[in-house]
Amino acid sequence: MKNKAILGFAGLAVLAGCATYVAPTKEESMQAVKSSFKERGPAKLDRLNQTEIQAVCSDAQMMGKEVPKAEREALEKKTLATIKYPADGKYLGDFKSGEKIAQTGRGLQWSDKEGSENGGNCYACHQISPQEISFGNIGPSLKGYGKLRGYNEATLKYTWGKIWNTHAYNLCSQMPRYGDAGILTEAQIKDVMALLLDPNSPVNK
Repeated sequence: MKNKAILGFAGLAVLAGCATYVAPTKEESMQAVKSSFKERGPAKLDRLNQTEIQAVCSDAQMMGKEVPKAEREALEKKTLATIKYPADGKYLGDFKSGEKIAQTGRGLQWSDKEGSENGGNCYACHQISPQEISFGNIGPSLKGYGKLRGYNEATLKYTWGKIWNTHAYNLCSQMPRYGDAGILTEAQIKDVMALLLDPNSPVNK
């Protein structure tokens, strides 16, 4: 009988604890995350700060909802206006260099030397060159990209914008903001563009 009474009190204590539990705020949770990280090399704490769009998408996901259409379209339009197109008006660089960038996943990690060139790690999510047998499938296949879409101005501008800041076209996309976040330089983006849109690239053969 005594043991049953003890168990009964223990159960009430657990229920009382659940009733008084207060979930941490978003700010408190983020502070806890930041306190567990230390800056080292090119890995800076500012990468833990969400952009306006990341915050909107995270909140919607936590609630199990979609971002309202009007809000989504307004944010995409706002983002599209921030895209920086090539200063010299030339979109394509060297597709061979673009292939190297697509293959390289190194960069912005604590073990990298500050100021070193970053890679795009494109194959982690996309099929690109038909010669590459190892690739991810989170993103769509880019095989035959230029051949299928055409080598016109509209395709050039769309592709550049998508690489620069994908949120301009798909608000909650998981694709990195290569230009906007400073992951790749303008010259590197031109090389990746050439990999996708140069008629002589293996992608379009």
